[in-house]
Amino acid sequence: MRKCIDFDTRFADYTSKWMTEHGKEYRNFDAMEADMPRVYMTFLNTPARWLDGVTPGAYFSQFEDAKDLVDWMSDYVRQGVPVPDLLLDQIQAVGKPCEKRLVALLKDEGAPEEAKMTAIGLLREMESTQPKMLYIEWQLQRAQKDEMCDNAMESLQAMGSVVVQPLLEALPRANQAGQEAMLDVLANYPGNEQVFQLALRLFHENESRRALFASYLGKLGDDRALPALIAAAQDDRTGYVDFIELRNAIEMLGGVAPEREFDSDPDYEALFGVDR
Repeated sequence: MRKCIDFDTRFADYTSKWMTEHGKEYRNFDAMEADMPRVYMTFLNTPARWLDGVTPGAYFSQFEDAKDLVDWMSDYVRQGVPVPDLLLDQIQAVGKPCEKRLVALLKDEGAPEEAKMTAIGLLREMESTQPKMLYIEWQLQRAQKDEMCDNAMESLQAMGSVVVQPLLEALPRANQAGQEAMLDVLANYPGNEQVFQLALRLFHENESRRALFASYLGKLGDDRALPALIAAAQDDRTGYVDFIELRNAIEMLGGVAPEREFDSDPDYEALFGVDR
């Protein structure tokens, strides 16, 4: 049976004992704190009775079954015990077999969300593209605020150009939030008319978030966006912070931003301390 041992608490106990025994060897607390990495390495390499004589650093390396390791990580989450970094390191060390099991965890509707978030992070660190289509599928009917979908999009971003074509194919089927999320990735790959028109439409439709969509238009490099960007930059309702992003996009597209005064803008005053 897999035991979910709290390695954090064990290290805290070890550190407390260490400080009691060696505190006088340090000039001050800062010096002791600076030595903690060495203390941690000592902890990892010291045989522990609570691990039947195995060192903490070697404990999880005894296990190589992908299903057991990933299920073990889920057990930790379910029991509310901090997942040991050492377990996560072993999952990465086992590699490909664990990738498949982590993707299976992501598809499991009964799995804890925290375990899924951890799985997404692990797969990203492993530079896996296996969950690519699953991550895209999640975006189609996503909510505007969804941490797990955002985490998945971060992984899609990291996968590079291999995600561009499947994202373009999925784009028409996505809801507004999904299209916005996909645009964050697709804006890095200019030249597609569908993406440009989406960015321009969202820029017009979201006055309170003009700065975000202006940045996408700037990256897309299509100077057809200049009239809309310049008009927004001239708009008296556009504050200083948004204006800066608009100006950057205009200049990226080879345009010239209008001159504006912002002496009464609260953000401008906060940044530059304008005297009234």
